[in-house]
Amino acid sequence: MQPNMYPDEKVVLTIATTGGLHGREANSALPEQPEDIIAAFEQCFAAGATVAHIHVRDREGRTSADPAIYSGVIAGIKERCPGMITQVGNGIGIRREGDGTWSGFTQEQRMALLDMDVVPDMLTVNAGTFHFAHKDAEFLFDNSKAWNRDFITACKERGIVNELEVYDISHIANMLQLRDEGILEGTLHFSFVMGINGGMPADPRYLMMMLDAIPEDSSWQIVSVGRSQLPLTSMAVCMGGNMRTGFEDTVFYRRGELAESNAQLVERAVRIIRELGRDVATIDEARRMHHMAPVGAKAAVGTKAAVGA
Repeated sequence: MQPNMYPDEKVVLTIATTGGLHGREANSALPEQPEDIIAAFEQCFAAGATVAHIHVRDREGRTSADPAIYSGVIAGIKERCPGMITQVGNGIGIRREGDGTWSGFTQEQRMALLDMDVVPDMLTVNAGTFHFAHKDAEFLFDNSKAWNRDFITACKERGIVNELEVYDISHIANMLQLRDEGILEGTLHFSFVMGINGGMPADPRYLMMMLDAIPEDSSWQIVSVGRSQLPLTSMAVCMGGNMRTGFEDTVFYRRGELAESNAQLVERAVRIIRELGRDVATIDEARRMHHMAPVGAKAAVGTKAAVGA
């Protein structure tokens, strides 16, 4: 795909409010409990965000894989943010145990996200295996093609759209192989994850290489963390991509200044998008770009019955 500085397409703006790594020790405004997460998404929806990227926590604020907590948050978003695209991160994250060690989540726990009582519009696919490091811990993040075949096939059966999270250029090759096999179909939606410890560095040179490797009809965005988040996501907008922001990716508004809320980051993103000569996609436009039914088209949006699961 060639970068496009003057695209006709509007920008799909994703907000990642919580994440599966740091908590309120990083920023006391980070939402952890279900009602706080729903309220944060509602504020971001009002500010212009079109996709809700969801992670949840337990009562102690630790990253959780509990389908019931996810279902409650998704239901709350659907009720209070009509039409907002709900997207659950399949990697889930990591959590600190009582003895101070860190642990990841099993493939069984990740596959169980398919069986939530309230079905999200999207689930992410982690496009390849790599070693992920966080603080004093290192994990093998196992995302084999065999496992992803099963996961993507199950998503299709439930009417769930996938976003493909790539941490390395080989992960693009993995996804293109699954497309050639017929496992992935239609427009491919990529997230280039840059600056994660164990993945590709937060360097614009890698972005050019990744763009060159994806099909021309793809949609894409950058996910980056910390100080590289704003420059790289703004660069994506300049080059025809979509944009993501939120406390999962950065808890700062600028260097040395914590952000007040996720909504503050969304408001800035909207300003940047418009100052760069583009506009933010509406809910219906974002849903159409993801080949989803428009708002109100399903009698029971988000239930298993509605998607035939």
